Formats: sequence, C-alpha cells, structure tokens
Amino acid sequence: MRKTTTLKTMVASAKDRLDDAFEAELLVAYAAGVERSHLYAHPEDCLSLEQVERAHDFIRRRQLGTPIAHLLGQREFYGRVFKVTPNVLIPRPETEGIVDEVHALPLCNQAKVVDVGTGSGCLGLTLAMEYPTWTVCTTDISNEAIEVCQENRLAHRLSNVAIYQGDLLEPLNGQMFDLIVANLPYVAPNDPHLTQGDLPHEPQQALVAEMDGLAVIEKLIAQAPSHLIRPGHLIVEHGFDQQAQIIRRLRQHGFDLIKPVKDLSGKPRLVVASISH
Repeated sequence: MRKTTTLKTMVASAKDRLDDAFEAELLVAYAAGVERSHLYAHPEDCLSLEQVERAHDFIRRRQLGTPIAHLLGQREFYGRVFKVTPNVLIPRPETEGIVDEVHALPLCNQAKVVDVGTGSGCLGLTLAMEYPTWTVCTTDISNEAIEVCQENRLAHRLSNVAIYQGDLLEPLNGQMFDLIVANLPYVAPNDPHLTQGDLPHEPQQALVAEMDGLAVIEKLIAQAPSHLIRPGHLIVEHGFDQQAQIIRRLRQHGFDLIKPVKDLSGKPRLVVASISH
C-alpha cells in the first residue's frame, strides 16, 4: 500500500530541496491545484500520486534553473496576474515604476497611449485597466509575444487595447499619442548577467541590444517626437549605467523636460521625458 503524502510533508520536502521557501510553497500549491493559503489552512490534506509526481517534477526543474514564472505559466504585475511563456520577458517589479510615474503625469481622460515592445502586455494592459477611458496600443516585433499579449488581453477582458506586430512605432502608421512607454532590451551583448538567474531562459531579443545595450532605446527616442501630441511624454526603462547617455539623446531630439528616476534599490532605472514643441 502506497504511503500517503500530505501537503505538509510535500512542502517540507520542497523547502529542503529549494533555497527559497516561498517558491517551494508556490510550486506545491500549484501542483496540488490549491491557493498557497490552503497549505496553512489544510496541511494534512493528502495528495494524489499524480499531484506528488507533478510537485517533484516542478521542484526538479526549478533546481535545474527553469524560472518559476515558466513553471507556473504566470507572473503577477501591479497586483494582477499575466500569462508568461519562454517567448516573453518575465515581468519584474522594477517595471512597475513606469506605472507609478504614469500616475503622476497630467494626462486627460481620453489619452492615447502606446506600450512599445510590450512582450506579455503586462505594462500596456495594466495601464488600460488603471485608466479604462484611455485608448492603449501595444507593439512588439515578435509574433510569439503578440500571441501572449492577445491571450492576456482576452483574459482581462479589455476592449480599449489594440495590438500591433512590428518594430517599435513603425506599425502604427503615423498615429499620434499623448504617452509612449517602453521596457525595451538594454543589456549589452556578452554582459555576464546574461548567464545568471532567469536570464538564460528568457528571449535574448527582449534582453540584448547593440551599442552597449542602447541601440533599441536610441532608435525609439529618434522615432518618438513624430508620434507625440504636444505636450507629449515618453517613459523608458534602462540599465543602471545608461541614464546619462539616454538623457543626452532625449535632449538632442527635442525633449525639454527630463526627470531621472531611481528604483527601490536606489539605482537609476527610468527616465520620464516630455516634449512641448
């Protein structure tokens, strides 16, 4: 007769094998098909053989480096859950700072906004939910990313979002916007960070850019003025050592009000730029 495995014993095993107790609980809960809180409320619940095997498989794959977002198939961003696959960048807390900065901008109730290089759509779709009267567009060069964004739009039942496939602002056919937001690739080729953490499992096209990581951001900065209603705004995320160069490029392209922003760890992370003429 097979020995039964309870949630409590499965969680204990997972915590022994993984460095992160929170991740261990998430994986066991997901394998068991319950909320994480259920682990505490009903620790003596027994798992089926299939659930036990699924939990062991998740733990083994996590030990081998598979991102937990890929195992769960989702990641929370700004309090909402978005589907994630290996074809899109995993949403990160630093990018939530863009939404915070948008809240501080003097935009009208019918603002037009575009999220460039949208990936999963977490940023653009979040803005569409935060501001239901806005019109939001998203673009991405990757067909696979566009499919994930479409699934997330459907899951969140959004009717104020249009999705375009193409490079940066090029598929928008001259449309004008009050605000452009972007979390574009900004890691330099051969940066040692690309071999660490979740990065080896994420799409390199969404991470890496030439010119020390600045090529794609600089291309967007050059395109942005011809797509911005005056006054218009641009918010870009960037690497910790890129802010000064990005600010120089913004000034060269006519942006006259520029606000550098640090992330929660105190590192330069965003630039909010406005153009008035």
